[in-house]
Amino acid sequence: MIVVFGSLNVDMLMTVDALPRPGETVLCPGYVLVPGGKGANQACAAARAAGKERAVAMIGSVGGDEWGTLAQHLLVDAGVDVAGIGQSDRPTACASIWIDKAGENAIIVASGANLDTTAASVPDRLLTDDNWLVLQMEVPIEENFELIDRAHAQGTKILLNVAPARVVPAATLDKVDVLVVNEIEAEMVAQQEGEGADGDALQLARTLAGRHDLACIVTLGSEGAIAVQGDAAWRIGA
Repeated sequence: MIVVFGSLNVDMLMTVDALPRPGETVLCPGYVLVPGGKGANQACAAARAAGKERAVAMIGSVGGDEWGTLAQHLLVDAGVDVAGIGQSDRPTACASIWIDKAGENAIIVASGANLDTTAASVPDRLLTDDNWLVLQMEVPIEENFELIDRAHAQGTKILLNVAPARVVPAATLDKVDVLVVNEIEAEMVAQQEGEGADGDALQLARTLAGRHDLACIVTLGSEGAIAVQGDAAWRIGA
């Protein structure tokens, strides 16, 4: 089983000609509401990729509002087990996403119910050496670190996506099997450990993979992604 611990949002997408500058009001024709959140996106993608080969469960929180139902819509359609999604007194998280005509974006996330997602909501029976635990950084990070400690102690394989970029203790990275970062996040993780960040994604991946004995994947936007584990390296297009 793949157990995803993390965020569920409703995303409000607005397409504009140009992103607003400070103090500027920009008009657009309309908006679209869609399910999102980095955790829910991971769970949905995992379920679609795995099909019937491996079960996927989502652990997170939504509010007792209509958006809570919308946030789970694609997960249910993809066959994700949503029994571990709890109801919070806070509203379901919402992300306001502005996208300009060049494809650049700016995002503000109101965390809402995601702030009530706790490591204690993941039962030990899901943390086995046959399972994967997948995490990102849109829930309280101390809950991530606590859960990683528990999962590592029980032999669960761990994938951590450091997005959005936050400080991760070296001791936590030592317990991770797969680290996923974009170029900015890779630089931030390297810098927090006193490493120089020269913008060379491959070298950053080699540094992080070697220092923490893990597989490091660096996503490169339109240029795809690279991965490093041990002495081996791979590159794939977008």
